[in-house]
Amino acid sequence: MITFAEFDAVDIRVGRITRAEPFPEARKPAIRLWVDFGPEIGEKRSSAQLTRHYTPEGLIGRQVLAVVNFPPRQIGPVMSEVLVLGVPDEDGQVVLIGPGHEVPLGGKLF
Repeated sequence: MITFAEFDAVDIRVGRITRAEPFPEARKPAIRLWVDFGPEIGEKRSSAQLTRHYTPEGLIGRQVLAVVNFPPRQIGPVMSEVLVLGVPDEDGQVVLIGPGHEVPLGGKLF
């Protein structure tokens, strides 16, 4: 079990996908993402294995939740700066997590 302080150390924010492209260099099918978290954090890059349920074009404008305080991680030729969050469907394919209504960019999950 973790403490509330440990949970609170994970900085989960809402952002909007501004750009999405296929990521053919990835070992598993993935999409490159650019996510805008508002003026405090700015735009960050990521990649995610989302190809079962999403197309790059269909992701533009979608609000998502992401961990913004993990260290950057090199994924092939892409430096991933945030971890976009999702849950697996019945087949283990990623379904994105996002707010149910439009909310301000950069809002912190609490």
